Amino acid sequence: MTDEFIHYSHSIGNNLHHLEWCTKYRYKIFAKSHIREALRELIYIACNQYHIKPIELSILPDHVHLIAQLHPTMSQSKAIQLLKGFTSYMLFKTIPNLRLRYPKGNLWSRGNFKDSIGRITSEAAKRYVREQNHVYQMSLEDFSFI
Repeated sequence: MTDEFIHYSHSIGNNLHHLEWCTKYRYKIFAKSHIREALRELIYIACNQYHIKPIELSILPDHVHLIAQLHPTMSQSKAIQLLKGFTSYMLFKTIPNLRLRYPKGNLWSRGNFKDSIGRITSEAAKRYVREQNHVYQMSLEDFSFI
């Protein structure tokens, strides 16, 4: 993981996510090393193109795990959509024999897994907010609701 915060023009933060997606019908097409290496290269190209910072990548015979730093404006769903779309298009273009396995051109299954990776627990976050000594800080009790 990365412990450093990413600085953007008007914000700072750490937006780590675990993304996972599978081949359609769970075919084990990445058991072949040349296809696995082509996918690895394409994932890194896509990450660079879409400003996704890959932290860890694991390509298994029938699915992919990626831990990545996403831009704060990019959702997990958008990241997976971009990665699956780019890699599928380019794999079919560079390895035409994949069309024999996937004649309709659908390399990836519809489903996926996504999870955010927190740097701290919710209790630590609550403690951090509670222990701030900022001049303008107010607790919930300071607000009166009408």
